[in-house]
Amino acid sequence: MSKDLMKAAVITRYGSPDVVKVLDAPKPTPAAGEVLIRVHAATVNRTDCGELRAHPFFMRLFTGLRRPQRTIFGLDFAGEVEAVGAGTLPFKPGDRVFGMCPSRSNGAQAEYVSVPGRAVAAMPAGARFDEAVVCEGAFYANAVLKRIHLKPGHKILIYGASGAIGTAMVQLAKSSGAAVTAVVATRHLELVKSLGADRAVDYTSEDFTRIGETFDFVVDAVGKTSFFRCRKLLTPDGVFAATDLGPWGQNLALALWSSITRSNRVVMPAPGRINGFVGFLKSRMEAGQFRAIIDRKYALAAIADAYRYVETGQKVGIVVIDVAAADDSANAA
Repeated sequence: MSKDLMKAAVITRYGSPDVVKVLDAPKPTPAAGEVLIRVHAATVNRTDCGELRAHPFFMRLFTGLRRPQRTIFGLDFAGEVEAVGAGTLPFKPGDRVFGMCPSRSNGAQAEYVSVPGRAVAAMPAGARFDEAVVCEGAFYANAVLKRIHLKPGHKILIYGASGAIGTAMVQLAKSSGAAVTAVVATRHLELVKSLGADRAVDYTSEDFTRIGETFDFVVDAVGKTSFFRCRKLLTPDGVFAATDLGPWGQNLALALWSSITRSNRVVMPAPGRINGFVGFLKSRMEAGQFRAIIDRKYALAAIADAYRYVETGQKVGIVVIDVAAADDSANAA
């Protein structure tokens, strides 16, 4: 292969995972202030699947009306610095780094990606590449916790605590000093307890809205419940937060109404800028307060299967794409 080309999961039209093709694509060149990363690991997540299907339809206003504006998806990456663009950056070739791609530029489901230096941090010592592709879920989870101003002593219930956002939110909420109740299926009870949840509720065997407790905050991390179902769980000043549109898009409508009326009972926080977030997450990882929960791994050549699996809605934590074959344990030594 030419040194100017790379393998990448290329998407030129909206559709099913069948439209995801691993092809040769131009290798990016880092601009001023950017870092070129040789990608070792990436992910496929709900955000990627939503962009692939252009669902909901109004997403096309941001991602492209007729076809995707970008042809390579993937927000998370972990890998090695290949080159550094002009400007003062604290990186050099060979550095092991991780981070998050801006949503408007080509992503990390490729052998190389070029990203702004502000979206990159050095990997924690001893971490494997597949353990460092954790930014996307934590980014959305952190946006919610910042919006509701979670503080020590607050009580929070997280519905759907086993996905990428949910597992991240349990850990970040505990590191903030909150009391966490996690609502999951039977098979995930021990997982959320291991992440620090003070109480784990099995929604398959009991009605989580009737557990005899109220909370300062209830968060739907998967878009499968509603404010109307959960409001009995809230204290008089409690807030319902959502990370998804929810059934029939009601979360967005209720959040808009809550903003207009200034009741702030329902919020649907939009993530802010990446600046500083990757460094923040690194500090949580180094403090032993955050770790990756890996469901499955796929080779880049099988990335369409990864999309199909994520679309089942059954994934736990993250689904990793092994982009570069490498002995991570040897590299971490």
